[in-house]
Amino acid sequence: MKIMKFPTSHKTQLMDISNEVNEAVITSGIKDGICVVFSPNTTTSIFMFENVDPALRRDLLNALNRIAPNDVDYLHVGDNAAAHLKSSRMGSSVSIPVENAKLVMGKWQGVFFAEFDGPRQEREVYIKVIAG
Repeated sequence: MKIMKFPTSHKTQLMDISNEVNEAVITSGIKDGICVVFSPNTTTSIFMFENVDPALRRDLLNALNRIAPNDVDYLHVGDNAAAHLKSSRMGSSVSIPVENAKLVMGKWQGVFFAEFDGPRQEREVYIKVIAG
């Protein structure tokens, strides 16, 4: 299993991690199977998203802010309830088929990491390629 460790620099941000996931598939030596990408952080997410138009990423963050705004009084103790709600909405993992040592994804798809409670000194993402 590969463990990515990296800092985040903004309160909320989206990072395309497709290249790192592709590299994990290649270095695994597994030709056919499944790749699982998982974030163990409760205020981050892993998901598939359109990877060409950066404006769509802003649209997604704006939509999530309408669903779970930061300036609402939540029952949660602490100031990151909105981050937890956004993360639960987006999910913590994706599973992607691997065929001929390549991720099977649509033409416009990428694997994204979302930070909802940053900036943080270190976040982790686990990438596991399983033969099948």
